[in-house]
Amino acid sequence: MTVPEVTFTVPVGPEGRPLVVLGHSLGTGPLIWERVVPVLAEHYRVTLLALPGHDAAPVPSEPFSMEELAAAVARGTRDLADGPALYAGVSIGGALGLTLALHHPDVFAGAAIIASAASLGSAEHWEARAAKVREQSTSSLVISSAQAWFAPDSIANEPEMTGRILRVLQGVSDEGYARCAEALGGYDLRSRLSEIRVPILAMGASSTGLPLRVVRTRSLRVCRMLAR
Repeated sequence: MTVPEVTFTVPVGPEGRPLVVLGHSLGTGPLIWERVVPVLAEHYRVTLLALPGHDAAPVPSEPFSMEELAAAVARGTRDLADGPALYAGVSIGGALGLTLALHHPDVFAGAAIIASAASLGSAEHWEARAAKVREQSTSSLVISSAQAWFAPDSIANEPEMTGRILRVLQGVSDEGYARCAEALGGYDLRSRLSEIRVPILAMGASSTGLPLRVVRTRSLRVCRMLAR
């Protein structure tokens, strides 16, 4: 079993409150939660997760699966939490949240899955993405990522924040990004959603401006958004 290394920030917020773990998307980092932390920290203890090769997390030297990544996150969460924790994650962070909910319900009492799904693309897609990054670096993804991540007017309205996020992408380890992409290539929980028993909040929207869709459920049999 490969044990990828992740990092957690020192939790902030009131002692004795439930721990909330926040997971970022591929190629970004804890920065995307910057404006959320102060709000959550009024009522919860909050820690920011960094995926392998992102932010302060070591660059992985071996391939790993989403299940192995979830095991590393669950182990680190046990060290920080006094009881069942909560989780929220975006994109690969959301995929990680579903994996945690399925395999580690003893650690996490619920999860918010944002802009994610039970499958995020074929192995061929992610293998091609990993190869591109290894050959051309994460800088080669800046234009396409800006188009995918931000609504048409976001960069104009939030130039400072969007610019910081794109600079983080350029600074992410190429190998760390590639290994996480390859883990997504083997990720598919569509046939196992009904096994999840902890509460899930699923959130998604469209870059074309369609309204945000929110699904709350204990049993994911009816959660078609995640099983798309």
